[in-house]
Amino acid sequence: MGRYFDTFRVDGKVALVTGGSRGLGLEIAEALVEAGARVALMARRPQYFEQALKSLPEALCLVGDVSSEADVIAAVRETEAKLGTIDILVNAAGISWAAPAVDMPAEKLQHVTAVNFYGSFYAAKACAPGMIAKGYGKIINVASVAGLKGESAEILDAIGYSGSKAAVLGMTRDLAVKWGPHGIRVNALAPGFFPTKLTEKVIPRVTAALETHNPLRRAGKPGELGGAALLLASPAGDYINGHTLVIDGGGVAG
Repeated sequence: MGRYFDTFRVDGKVALVTGGSRGLGLEIAEALVEAGARVALMARRPQYFEQALKSLPEALCLVGDVSSEADVIAAVRETEAKLGTIDILVNAAGISWAAPAVDMPAEKLQHVTAVNFYGSFYAAKACAPGMIAKGYGKIINVASVAGLKGESAEILDAIGYSGSKAAVLGMTRDLAVKWGPHGIRVNALAPGFFPTKLTEKVIPRVTAALETHNPLRRAGKPGELGGAALLLASPAGDYINGHTLVIDGGGVAG
């Protein structure tokens, strides 16, 4: 279509999207496929892929738990064996557990951290050798505005989620510095409130606050994250490294 539009193409690239069977991960996977990528999706249960395969019938579906490094390594190896060296990694797998900080069970804190932070690192670590060997790679970590600021308990009372997403942002910056010389760009997306399985119980509670305090007076809508991910995944974003792209209607700015 033109030299600028073409820079958003990822034709022939291989992408692995953890948590890609639904929600924001699936939206990002759909954007990548539309732009020409071959995509592998990783999720914990086989039934999670049923909906994803309706829009991405050619996706490689991999069952595994990102909190297990062995599962992540197996998923990366299968992707490489069936599709080729991974060019784009999207760490979209994430969980939360709501409880007041003084009551947060240690095992829940550890589990949330294991999925959100450790899982993102395991995947980045497993993909890095292939990316280093070819001198090119894109890693996109899906964090959250919860990792950038505190929230009142009425809005979000999930210290494990907030803390683990802050850790993801720190990891993003550090890996960007360490792996940038190898041609690997490491960036993060920090969405605000979007309607997903993870937020289905939260959105109704925060709608009034968003309508009053968010500059755009609403939560995010389906389709408003995929394009941002495509910017970071494509040649259009080749000089973006170590950046956190906030997608929250201006909430953090205010």
